Amino acid sequence: MQAYLLDFANFMLRWLHVIAAIAWIGESIYFVMLDNGLRPPKAAEDRDKGVFGEMWAVHGGGFYHNQKYATAPAKLPEDLHWSFWKAYTTWLSGFALFILLYMANPSFYLVNPNASWEWAAGMNGWQANVVALLFLLGGWVVYNELCKRISPNMTRDGVLSLAVAVMMVVVSYLSTQIFSGRAAFLLTGAVMATAMSANVFFWIIPGQRRMVKAMKAGEAPNPLDGKRGKQRSVHNTYFTLPVVLLMISNHYSFAYSHEYAWVIMSLFIFGGALIRQFFVLMHSGKIQPAYPVAGTALIAVAFWVAMPGASTGGGGAAQASAAVSLEEIQPIIETRCVACHASEPSQAGFNAPPAGIAYDSHEQIAQQRDKIQEVVASGYMPLGNMTGMTDEEREAIAAWSD
Repeated sequence: MQAYLLDFANFMLRWLHVIAAIAWIGESIYFVMLDNGLRPPKAAEDRDKGVFGEMWAVHGGGFYHNQKYATAPAKLPEDLHWSFWKAYTTWLSGFALFILLYMANPSFYLVNPNASWEWAAGMNGWQANVVALLFLLGGWVVYNELCKRISPNMTRDGVLSLAVAVMMVVVSYLSTQIFSGRAAFLLTGAVMATAMSANVFFWIIPGQRRMVKAMKAGEAPNPLDGKRGKQRSVHNTYFTLPVVLLMISNHYSFAYSHEYAWVIMSLFIFGGALIRQFFVLMHSGKIQPAYPVAGTALIAVAFWVAMPGASTGGGGAAQASAAVSLEEIQPIIETRCVACHASEPSQAGFNAPPAGIAYDSHEQIAQQRDKIQEVVASGYMPLGNMTGMTDEEREAIAAWSD
């Protein structure tokens, strides 16, 4: 019953998280599109009252006229729309999922026993949890300090963008050295998502509140508040595609179990950012296909790096060893895998077989041969090698031919 309750809580939290993320990212992308798509107002009365730009749009059978003011409008309505709860709900629900799925069983999901750094491989559960929390906090602190020190007045944002790009490569590398593969991808995405939510909480919304307060008092708002809010919003929009990809990556072990997982992760991050840049520019009337082409090329490189033939994993063993039959493999699967991958798992914490894959019969095992060989050769399975699969057993699975 406990496993079922955890599964149900996971199910509902994922639903909330996805809904909140769709709402937040959708609204963020919309406002970036709106801001870049503004055109100078045509009516003299609009220009006289301080309208900086406008956009006419049609949607859902109606016409919309959006206007942006360069200075304070004559009067601000009391029901001014604010955008922040979607961001907070996305982060809070995501962090709750992280606690439920990873921090509740850190020795299983966070610790990387094969880490080349001895201290990381030797972490116990509570140590892994503390390091994961410090990793998230440290990511935000470093990113925030880069923004404050490199471009405090938003005059060196190009240099800042390069610094943030380098930071993300470092984060990708560190995460794969410290944590297990799936957790490494998730935590890298969580570093970016934390920066996005923290941008809203610490900079964008406080700056907007100061601007509104000044306008209502008849004072000129500090222009840095608007510029800083724009800076952090732009960063958020470039983070969106990479974050979404990293959050769904736990379904694809070929990426996070690879020895160059940090390279694959970095390529995905930059590829997603370049593709997003195309749409940002497109909304301002500039069509530059070089960006999606470059982004797609980076993703293609990631595909090539992650390809099983390019890996130094178990491919060679399969060729060097004599062919192994299913009858020889089945006892290994039953001993090392069936505790989780069964219609009724005996492993604590599992209410159903992971990914719906069960090895209750010869046929089920045979159908999953390619996948079994992939995840076993990469070292991803068994998770944390909790069942003690030996190198000889891995070699036998690699040589399994029928």
